[in-house]
Amino acid sequence: MSRASSHALKHPPVTAPSTPAGAPSAFPELAVAIERERRRGRGAQSNASGRYEAEARVTFDDGWQSLEDLPPFKTTVSLDTSRKVIARNDSPDIGFDRSINPYRGCEHGCVYCFARPTHAYLGLSPGLDFESKLLAKPDAPALLEKELAAPGYEPRMIAIGTNTDPYQPIEREHKIMRGILETLERAGHPVGIVTKSALVVRDIDILHRMAKRNLVKVALSVTTLDAKLARTMEPRASTPPKRLEAIKRLSDAGIPTTVMVAPVIPALNDSEIERILDAAAHAGAKEASYVLLRLPLEVRDLFREWLLANYPDRYRHVFTLIRDMRGGRDYDSQWGTRMKGTGPMAWMIGRRFEIACEKLGLNKRRSKLTTDHFVKPKQSGEQLSLF
Repeated sequence: MSRASSHALKHPPVTAPSTPAGAPSAFPELAVAIERERRRGRGAQSNASGRYEAEARVTFDDGWQSLEDLPPFKTTVSLDTSRKVIARNDSPDIGFDRSINPYRGCEHGCVYCFARPTHAYLGLSPGLDFESKLLAKPDAPALLEKELAAPGYEPRMIAIGTNTDPYQPIEREHKIMRGILETLERAGHPVGIVTKSALVVRDIDILHRMAKRNLVKVALSVTTLDAKLARTMEPRASTPPKRLEAIKRLSDAGIPTTVMVAPVIPALNDSEIERILDAAAHAGAKEASYVLLRLPLEVRDLFREWLLANYPDRYRHVFTLIRDMRGGRDYDSQWGTRMKGTGPMAWMIGRRFEIACEKLGLNKRRSKLTTDHFVKPKQSGEQLSLF
């Protein structure tokens, strides 16, 4: 039995913002950072318990120096047995009312991911658990077909990839996203895809056929062109050149392609807005969008830990600018402002984005998907019509 102990707390501790990087904690036994070798290739620094747990458990060494005996975090995939696959929303500031998430959790490990807090609903940590303890929905294509065939279903664009990435590494083996696309193609149903993975080009055959009927568009998220920053911040996502290559291949295949500069992080990647847009436009993107960094719930502390560990000299400046754009807070969830922020700095970022898009000819024409081809799938045992 390992002599490393687990200490139960009511509230998970977080390194204080004023603590310099590398400085010893005033309470070393309560430190939440996981040893580097155990989290190699991961984005989060820690694995604090979810906010709904009665106790927060933090691993610490009780003096026998046996923490090195603990195994590294490995990706595990469990089955999600949800009985429905289409999620609905009524958010007024996003352009869709329904979405599909083939997976829960995301192995890309992007430290800023606003979907991290959803892992707390599973009794898991939004930290390292989010990127290592994943759930897959292998029945998603069959469930989708059943929901599309339901009486009263009215087709509208389904968004995929707005929470966790449908083309994260485990999709290579599970191929759930491909099954979903095959179902949507048969039904003639429109879909919008968001990803930061070059794996999307695997499905160009389906996407090309759907694009010919105005049934699909794909958005590639390009956060930075800096390889070092990308690997640190998005450790298991495709490299920036691979994402730009994916934009080119999709565009060359006649698939409407958008570049998303997301998230824009002040004093970290905001200086790259114009260069990212220029590179994507030359790769064939016709549309562009951006989203300001969002830090809801546990994401704030996870991002803070990451920033102190990797860019300690920028920590205060980054958070000062974030608060300037969030009404003095780390995050403002109000409709209409949560994506773009407020204040002079937010305005300047928006204006720079608009000027660059105008110069590059982006967003001159918006691709519109159609529901004209939709045909309800036939349910099992359903009697065929005589006419």
